[in-house]
Amino acid sequence: MSGHSGLYQDRMKSSGEDLLTAIIPLMKLLSLTVIGLVLAYPRMQLIPKATFKLLSKLVFALFLPCLIFTELGESITLQNFIDWWFIPVNVLVSTAIGCILGLIVVIICHPPPEFRRFTIIMTGFGNTGNLLLAVVGSVCHTPDNPFGHHCHSRGVAYVSLSQWVAVILVYTLVYHMMEPPLTYYEIVEEGMEIEEQQSINNISRPLLVEAEWPGIEDKETEHSKTPFIARIFKSISTSSQTSFPDIEFSREGGGNSPMSISCLAEPRVVRRMRVVAEQTPIRHILQPPTIASLLAIIIGTVPQLKAFFFGYDAPLSFITDSLEILAGAMVPSVMLILGGMLAEGPNESSLGLRTTIGIIVARLLVLPLIGIGIVTLSDKLNFLVQGDSMFRFVLLLQYTTPSAILLGAIASLRGYAVSEASALLFWQHVFALFSLSIYIVIYFKIISYV
Repeated sequence: MSGHSGLYQDRMKSSGEDLLTAIIPLMKLLSLTVIGLVLAYPRMQLIPKATFKLLSKLVFALFLPCLIFTELGESITLQNFIDWWFIPVNVLVSTAIGCILGLIVVIICHPPPEFRRFTIIMTGFGNTGNLLLAVVGSVCHTPDNPFGHHCHSRGVAYVSLSQWVAVILVYTLVYHMMEPPLTYYEIVEEGMEIEEQQSINNISRPLLVEAEWPGIEDKETEHSKTPFIARIFKSISTSSQTSFPDIEFSREGGGNSPMSISCLAEPRVVRRMRVVAEQTPIRHILQPPTIASLLAIIIGTVPQLKAFFFGYDAPLSFITDSLEILAGAMVPSVMLILGGMLAEGPNESSLGLRTTIGIIVARLLVLPLIGIGIVTLSDKLNFLVQGDSMFRFVLLLQYTTPSAILLGAIASLRGYAVSEASALLFWQHVFALFSLSIYIVIYFKIISYV
């Protein structure tokens, strides 16, 4: 009997230790966020908003690329690059399921018609970048973490790979989905609101616009704040080619005869698809973090190059050591910026309370439960790296995070649902402090039984 009692006590002790191991990293992140909130609190204003904006630019252009290059470059090999194929696939799967949940929220909660696409986007696209890196960094900072000696380097490597897919999705699919609805645009255009939005001073913009991808709102094009795709494809059904004057229809066809024009001219649908592709800002994908990822993959997968940068006796190890020192500032800086963003408080929103609650529940409570099932099934199908608990942890985290802060910047860039994005991101990150805590405890339990 005493043996059973001792075993029960050991299990209780182990459960308590697992709970502490899961909670302490989040308490560290919460403490950093509270410090940022206090520093940026409007009534105290110990540090002005302009300083937080400069800090976000440092994170984006320096700290984050240094972290990605040093950790991903050291961890990745050609074989690892092949073995980790499920990480980007998981981003696509989690995004697709999130969008389906967003569609269900639209059906149940009935948001205003102009915010239906917005509801789907905010439910589907999570934060796969800075917040995940902060969680991984905090978990691995604990000496008794359950992921072993290479906890931090592996975690950062996995998150960095997932960022590629997320960034490509944002600059292609999300960019076009976030364009103002055609009817909504016509109402706004009559009130000349678009011109007013373009003249907003950089300092007066919400911090969340620059919290994860500073400078994106300065990349406006001629059609950034217009329903570009809707106007193009609406003109397909009209017989007059003047319904969309931005396209030059006379360029196709080299001859003067009607026969040569009809033979050589592009089909109308193909022409419009080409114009949409030309207006897609895919060129902006190559920003400092993605360039650092690309360099790290190239150097890490070529042994001769890797020997120059990584290792105690590497000729250029002093460079990687310097970059590693700078990378140490990434996690605290990101959490301070998040605190500064929360200090601004929520903006007014026309989305509706029911839809806001629906998105938060779907994104922070329902999607993580589905993610547990998908990762478990993938493990049984041998899609995952065997015996790597950090691999599973990052995959599970991809289902758990709130909506990407970058969506706030895209909303500002497109001039669509800016206040609604700000308010929703605020409330999601507030409630994520609790949902993340719950699910990380659950994930630690799952990983301990793998």
